[in-house]
Amino acid sequence: MSESRLTSSDFTEENEPFALFADWLRDATASEINDPNAVALASVDEEGMPSVRMVLLKHADERGFVFYTNFESRKGLELLGQQKGAMCFHWKSLRRQVRVRGSVAVVSDEEADEYYTSRPRGSRIGAWASKQSRPLESRFALEKAVATYTAKYAIGDIPRPPHWSGFRIQPLTIEFWQDGKFRLHDRVEFRRETPEGEWSKVRMYP
Repeated sequence: MSESRLTSSDFTEENEPFALFADWLRDATASEINDPNAVALASVDEEGMPSVRMVLLKHADERGFVFYTNFESRKGLELLGQQKGAMCFHWKSLRRQVRVRGSVAVVSDEEADEYYTSRPRGSRIGAWASKQSRPLESRFALEKAVATYTAKYAIGDIPRPPHWSGFRIQPLTIEFWQDGKFRLHDRVEFRRETPEGEWSKVRMYP
C-alpha cells in the first residue's frame, strides 16, 4: 500500500477532487489485482434508455477523465448524441468507490493520435477490423477483417481510423465513498455548475 493512502477522516478534509482522485488511483494501482483503471461507464440514448459497460481510464487531470473507443459503437453514438455520461470506479481491495457525472467532449486529434500510436500494433489493427457493437455473422468474419488490415498495413505506420478517438468526461460532480463499519460509510461529493466552475463540497449521509 502506498504511503499516500488517506484515511477515511483525512479524505473528508480534502478540498480538491482531482488531487484526491490521483491519490486513490495510485493506491488502487498498488493494491488491485489487475486493471485499477477499469471503470463502469454509463451513457443514455435519445429515448432515455441507459447502457453501462466497463472501459479503461487512460488519463485524468483537471480537465476530466479520458477513455478511447469506436465512435460508431453504441457508447460512441450515445455519448456523441447526448453529450452526457457517468462513471463509477470500484476498488474492492480498498473498499472505495468514486462516482463521476458530467458533460462529454471529444479529445483533440493530437491527443487521440498520441495515444493511438502508443497502442500495440495488434490493437491498432483491431480498431480498423472491428465494427464495434454491430452484429457479427461469425468469428471467421472478424478474423478475416483482421487479416485484411494486417496485410494492408504490413509496413509502416498504421493510421488512426477516422471513427476512433477519445472522450473526456468533464465532471460536474465527483463523489468519493469509503466503506465504514456497520454500513456507516464516508461519502463526500464535490459539485460545480459548469466544467469551468469552482468546486463546492458536501458531506453526504451514508
